[in-house]
Amino acid sequence: MADKNEILKRAKKRVKARKGFYAHLASFIAVGIFFFLMNMATLGEEPNLWFFFPMLPWMVGLLIHYLTVFGFPVTGALSEEWEAREMYKAIRHERMKEGLPPDPDEAEEAFYPPASQDLELPDLKKQKDPLTRWDDKDIV
Repeated sequence: MADKNEILKRAKKRVKARKGFYAHLASFIAVGIFFFLMNMATLGEEPNLWFFFPMLPWMVGLLIHYLTVFGFPVTGALSEEWEAREMYKAIRHERMKEGLPPDPDEAEEAFYPPASQDLELPDLKKQKDPLTRWDDKDIV
């Protein structure tokens, strides 16, 4: 069982990865809108929609970023749960190859990341910064 600090560290890492993806998505949309408007402003007699071409490689990168953060939709591949299941299967396979029986203390659930309910947020108290002269109640 992981301690609270380890759980908090993993939760922060997961939130930071999601935040990074959303920032990536926002910049993709902003630049896409800019390219589209620039394309519309420079249209001649023949419609030439070029804005899509510089966005296509970025779209592929955004898709890869999404898959690394959230995993494949429906199947859940590349998620933490998928990784835990695959790790359990690989260890069992290696033990069987060596002719060893399955480890009775080893359950598939041991490889799963701790559930969010394991994180007891009420127990985590915000430490008071000695340099601050205000309290959280002072903020409106």
